[in-house]
Amino acid sequence: MDEARLRELYDVSYRRLVGQLAAFTGSLAEAEDVVQEAFVRAIGRGERLDAVDNPEAWLLTVAVNLARSRWRRVRRLAGLLPHLDTGDVPGVTPDRVALVAALRSLPATQREAIALHHLADLSVDQVAHTLGVPSGTVKARLSRGRAALAALLTDSSDSSEEVPRG
Repeated sequence: MDEARLRELYDVSYRRLVGQLAAFTGSLAEAEDVVQEAFVRAIGRGERLDAVDNPEAWLLTVAVNLARSRWRRVRRLAGLLPHLDTGDVPGVTPDRVALVAALRSLPATQREAIALHHLADLSVDQVAHTLGVPSGTVKARLSRGRAALAALLTDSSDSSEEVPRG
């Protein structure tokens, strides 16, 4: 892939990929790192990237695999999970903060499936291919994850409402 086409791919895909991976990882900084690394690998792939049907999907798969590798390494070496930088971010609504917090509380397998299916807009089969699991496994993770999210988001909205006493 020539430099102009790679630049165009970057301009069109970077923000979308970072948004998808931020939901996947729970960290904007981690998402930016893995997406940038995916683009570095695309540069190293050279002309072979032209043969890929959907370069953005290839970048997403590479970034997801990089994020998962980092998680395994971090857990193995330090026992830490990725964390969300909860600093004050302009334009972030309370609903979005609640959603990200709820996503972070899900098991990684459910969070991955939900992020890829609902936020990256991949089909169940595409999620299965990206994660290297059967489609039935993705369906089960989506079902369990949605149920858990519904309970978490309902609980958080119910607990924040006070009943006026008269």
